Amino acid sequence: MSRTERIAARVKEWRGRRGMSQEQLAQKAGLSRGFLSRLEVARQNPNLSTLEKIAKALKVDLAKLVI
Repeated sequence: MSRTERIAARVKEWRGRRGMSQEQLAQKAGLSRGFLSRLEVARQNPNLSTLEKIAKALKVDLAKLVI
């Protein structure tokens, strides 16, 4: 599994744990739903700044998304 695929799976997992839709997470993180959708299927490679926004919106440590 590639790094992008691992991040994608973790974002999707944490979003599910929080009971959030893609739309809700995208709005809280200041991203488009399309971007988040592509990220969750590993078609979009997020930068560190984007991952920080997602982690904050999910109320989870950034490390839980990338390690």
